[in-house]
Amino acid sequence: MRTLMKRCLTACGAYTNASGADEKAHIEKSMSEAFSKIDKAVKRGVLHRNAGANQKARLSSAVKKALEPLEAK
Repeated sequence: MRTLMKRCLTACGAYTNASGADEKAHIEKSMSEAFSKIDKAVKRGVLHRNAGANQKARLSSAVKKALEPLEAK
């Protein structure tokens, strides 16, 4: 599970350095795999549901930050 989360976070970093369609697809695929693994761990009782929700929120915020351009303040 940690490996999938790390892959998603590194894909976000790679997308910020060189954005493209392939990198965006890789981010979405890795996020989907990580969410699936987290949900399975919560379902089987390995993780508490709040811990799983926290990890999913952390991943989704990193993906959102990488995919959406920074807004002017």
